[in-house]
Amino acid sequence: MTAPIEPYRVEVPETVLEDLRERLHRTRWPDQLPDVGWEPGAELGAVRELCTYWAHGFDWRAVEARLNAFDQYTTERQGERLHFLHVRSPEPGALPLVLTHGWPGSVVEFLDVIGPLADPVAHGGDAADAFHVVVPSIPGYGFSGPTHHAGFHAGTMAEAVKELMADLGYDRYGAQGGDWGSEVTRRLGRIDAEHVAGIHVNMMIVGPPAEGAFDDVSEAELAALGEGAEMAKTGIGYLQLQSTKPQTLAYGLTDSPAGLAAWLLEKFHAWTDHGPDEVSALSADQMLADITTYWVTGTANSAARLYWESARARTSAMDSAEGGGPGYIEVPTGYAAYPGELIRPPRSWIEATCNLVHHVEMPRGGHFAAWEQPDLFVDDLRTFFRLVR
Repeated sequence: MTAPIEPYRVEVPETVLEDLRERLHRTRWPDQLPDVGWEPGAELGAVRELCTYWAHGFDWRAVEARLNAFDQYTTERQGERLHFLHVRSPEPGALPLVLTHGWPGSVVEFLDVIGPLADPVAHGGDAADAFHVVVPSIPGYGFSGPTHHAGFHAGTMAEAVKELMADLGYDRYGAQGGDWGSEVTRRLGRIDAEHVAGIHVNMMIVGPPAEGAFDDVSEAELAALGEGAEMAKTGIGYLQLQSTKPQTLAYGLTDSPAGLAAWLLEKFHAWTDHGPDEVSALSADQMLADITTYWVTGTANSAARLYWESARARTSAMDSAEGGGPGYIEVPTGYAAYPGELIRPPRSWIEATCNLVHHVEMPRGGHFAAWEQPDLFVDDLRTFFRLVR
């Protein structure tokens, strides 16, 4: 029997917010060596400044109001609670589209793009580009709440989305994602190809094909591979920890809001496309909307645990591509390469894994594409899905 779908509103008790502010006021700050900046991790001054604003200036109720302006629901899929936004377009010919976030993101990443995607006419666009927009919170993240059973990984999330889109009555739909959302989206292209019109991702983790790996690789693509290799030397400590011992990390992230802020801020600094004098391409309000979502829902642990679960299940896309092999995606695929993204594989490597019909080099933007560059993100999705509607 299909689990019921029930309306939902975000309403965080004031006592939770008061406790948050009290904890911020009691923060025991670490030391930091002089003149080392961000090299050893989240820079002390930047973390203190963000936490001061969090305690004294940030308006969580404004974030709640933005979320509650959209229809939201909860249900159960694959044995876990699933929260999602569902915004139907006023256009009768709209294509259903599911947008899936990753870590350390949440549904707040997409707040600026839902309106233009669902109602393009109201935002200066063409009615023919309209989407019915579905934005799920991965179980273990945000308003889906913590997971309660072992075994929920990226592959399970793809199954959950497949079930949800069918239960919403969508026989044909598109899918988009970055980070874990990219993995979920690509899996949807494999397991639900009968119903998926096309998939679009802004992160693609693929290895070299078995033969001729560097035959068609440009100088710019080689440079991008080099940048990725450098990042792997010093920037994947989070990946190793969350894939192996997330529970140990969880005590600090769950008890200390400053600790949580530092853990996520370091990624908002390292993974966004910003100037040398900026902390991040994201504003303090944007970052705190996401950080507070993790805090008030108590999901720092379960979100990090997705890495551990997926590593155990071997569901990562980080394996060598073999064109036409078992993992090949026949569904039309679009890929947007943002210059600030962590990993930017050569086009030929991507083509070995999927039916790539759309490949674009974006002028700016990083890991959080919809969040950092909402206008570019929307325009690119419209362009790709015109090919497959």
